[in-house]
Amino acid sequence: MRIILILLLVLPDIALGQSLVATRLIRAAEVIDVGDVILQDGTIIGAATTADQAIGLETRVAIYPGRPVRLSELGPAAVVERNDMVQVMYRRGPLTIVTEGRALGRGAIGDQISVMNLASRQSVQGKVLHSGVVEVGAQRQSLR
Repeated sequence: MRIILILLLVLPDIALGQSLVATRLIRAAEVIDVGDVILQDGTIIGAATTADQAIGLETRVAIYPGRPVRLSELGPAAVVERNDMVQVMYRRGPLTIVTEGRALGRGAIGDQISVMNLASRQSVQGKVLHSGVVEVGAQRQSLR
């Protein structure tokens, strides 16, 4: 421990690690791009350590310039936005029923969101499969 302390005092410019920080204000629900982040000397617990860990992901909160980009504040980008028109799909064995619906929330692939069936005005829960398609299950849900 004493040797490390002496080295830090003698060689203060040695970087112990790097963390990713924002170069500009990145608003919540915005996808991080290459110019939005930069590596900075110093290890910050929970922060991304490479740009590849953050680029293409969506922020869950606003990240201000010079602040660390924490992995816990990032997630997959949403492919369905609130009020988007989506296909509501019900599959059970060989049977597939598809109807139109309106997304009542936003979600990324694999997220559970609420969707309103436009024909029946019923609200159902479903899993986002890809852009514009939400699959609803057989458990206590109907498409009527």
